[in-house]
Amino acid sequence: MKPALIVHGGAWDIPDEAVDACKSGCRRALAAGWSILSKGGNALEAIEAAVMVLEDDPVFDAGYGSHLNRDGRVECDAIVMNGATLRAGAASTLQRVKNPILVARAILEKCPHMMLVGEGAERFAREQGIALCDPEELISDAGQEAWLRCRNDKHAAEHHRGHEQGTVGAVAIDREGNLFAATSTGGTCCKLPGRVGDSPLIGCGCYADSEAGGVSCTGYGEAIMKIVMAKTAVDLLRESAICMATGAGEPCGVSSGQLAAREAVHLLAKRTHATGGLILLDCHGHPGFAFNTPRMAYGYVALDGNLVTAV
Repeated sequence: MKPALIVHGGAWDIPDEAVDACKSGCRRALAAGWSILSKGGNALEAIEAAVMVLEDDPVFDAGYGSHLNRDGRVECDAIVMNGATLRAGAASTLQRVKNPILVARAILEKCPHMMLVGEGAERFAREQGIALCDPEELISDAGQEAWLRCRNDKHAAEHHRGHEQGTVGAVAIDREGNLFAATSTGGTCCKLPGRVGDSPLIGCGCYADSEAGGVSCTGYGEAIMKIVMAKTAVDLLRESAICMATGAGEPCGVSSGQLAAREAVHLLAKRTHATGGLILLDCHGHPGFAFNTPRMAYGYVALDGNLVTAV
């Protein structure tokens, strides 16, 4: 099977001055993942490599540079899911891990449970040889500045980086047909300590089923949870999707993957009046993406092997 890879760096109101940085980050993530897939490597290794690049880039809201909670601390969430077994590994409210995707993978492969949170997740990470860091090491200058302005000015829009900024994710299929999806985030600025959004929740921020496809979501987490958006998009891939936004019998004019992505985001807007986006691969490796925010950072590997990025 021909391998496939798609990544995203979040759906939000990306300002003009951040466009190049977002595109560059997505391209580097694609390059890291594709260097593994193109040589016959495993999809799990590929999405881990891609997501780590995005977690290390402070332009995105994941790992280093994550939004700060109300107390001025970073709390990160991540998930990875195996489409063949429907097993997931998820970690939430991590405060001392530079790359949360590493903890999610360790839970997927080595833990009897599918989700760990807080101190228990960090203890498990340390037992698996994942180094912990000081919480301050995850705070970027931009994140600190946004938190201070947000706290002092009560979320004044003119000072804010964007509450839905930069959640990251990846979906990959390798030559053996293995399908994996992943999502990683720092959540929303000034969130209550202990808040868990959609990202680490199976079916909400991420879902993968080798019989249909894999999805990673981004956007307003509480709304995404309401429609279980990742699982909804995968279910749309299973059926002859009907265009919800067109009249009866009208052609949709897009691929099944693109249609499923678009209809899931349309449902998000219709039922919750909220914003977000998603990326996906169907079970044949065809990419799809959609968003109802002003912009979304994403990229995928085209059929000719070229890396395509857009914002």
